[in-house]
Formats: sequence, structure tokens, C-alpha cells
Amino acid sequence: MFDILVLLPCTGNTIAKLANGITDTPALMAAKAHLRNNRPLLISLSTNDALGMNMKNIGILMNTKHIFFIPFAQDNPGKKPNSMISHTELLIPSIEAALEGRQIQPVIGGAPCVE
Repeated sequence: MFDILVLLPCTGNTIAKLANGITDTPALMAAKAHLRNNRPLLISLSTNDALGMNMKNIGILMNTKHIFFIPFAQDNPGKKPNSMISHTELLIPSIEAALEGRQIQPVIGGAPCVE
């Protein structure tokens, strides 16, 4: 058993399945087992549909105990208006915060990763 599990990258497909209790891949099975043992799960979002249909799933996970996110923002608002990606340079601080039961704020927004 690990102290923390990091899903990096975590695609929109994986987000949707995790939010809806589908465990059909090794990563999802590991995530579900980790959460069942009350351990923190850290998600590094990378999806072209974060601001579309997948926002509902992101919201579900943001309100689920023991799930934390590396802060994320739009990566290319002009060409991919629904796309968001985590600021992976915040991986270590996000791990440290999640191990303390805290979510780094703000989790959504800030300057785009790439203009």
C-alpha cells in the first residue's frame, strides 16, 4: 500500500469512469482500492473536454473525500476552448498538501499553461 497514488496524466475518459464508479483498467482498479483504504488520490488532469461534458465529472471528484487535484487551467483558450491541463510543476507541493488532507488553491484557473 502506498501513502498516495497519483494519476498522471488523467484523461477525460479516466475522469468520467472514476466519477461514475467504472473500474475497467488497472489504473482505475488501483485508484478504487486506494480510496477504499482512505488514502489520498492525486489527479493530474489532461483533457480536451474539461469545460464541456466532463466538468460534471470533475465536480463530482472535487467533492469526493480523499481526492485531490494538481491545480489546472486552460492550456490553449483560443484553439481548444474546452481543454484544461494540470500545472505539473506543482506536483511536489500538491503531493505534500494531499498527504496533509489539503487541496492547493485555487484549483481551477490562473494563467493559462500555454498561450
